[in-house]
Amino acid sequence: MSKTKIIVAALAIAGASLGAGTAAAQALADAKVAVVDVERVMSTCTACAAARTQLQTQQTQFQQFAQQQSQPLQAERTAIETALRAANGKQDAALDLRVQAFQKKAEPIQRSITEREQTLRRNAQYVEQQIAQRLVPVIEQVANQRGATIAVAKSSLLFSATAADITDPVLAALNQQLPSVSTTAPPPQQPAQQPAPAAPGR
Repeated sequence: MSKTKIIVAALAIAGASLGAGTAAAQALADAKVAVVDVERVMSTCTACAAARTQLQTQQTQFQQFAQQQSQPLQAERTAIETALRAANGKQDAALDLRVQAFQKKAEPIQRSITEREQTLRRNAQYVEQQIAQRLVPVIEQVANQRGATIAVAKSSLLFSATAADITDPVLAALNQQLPSVSTTAPPPQQPAQQPAPAAPGR
């Protein structure tokens, strides 16, 4: 799911909560809608911009690591592929051993690259999660201050009046309340180990 879709989904929940407190006292026609340009907030907020720069640095470091790890194997891989084409499907015990040795050498390298790639993905998701968790209450706060009972994302609208847009005060409040976020996600939780079954009594 994209970053914007995650925030929009959260806004839908926030919109429901904004209206819940006044639904009994107000008719539906009295509802007031506030509009937020979520994409602009997510691209320009202080914490968002800083996190994006740090994630880009992590991405560059990952690419350099992957290249450094893979490059020594490239010549050997090419040589083995050439030998396999020359064998043309014929059985060659020495070539089979050579392929097995290469796979044994390449597997831990590929595993380390995959693990770092997964870490980078978790970091990006963690950044989005932190911003979303803070953004929704900020939108609710600003919308309540402006007398709105519903807040919606601008990207989901066909039209909205300028007076309904609360993006600027939302952005200012978010910058104040969330000046930075962590770009290092907690390690994934390991599944709890099940106790070994007790030996049956004799």
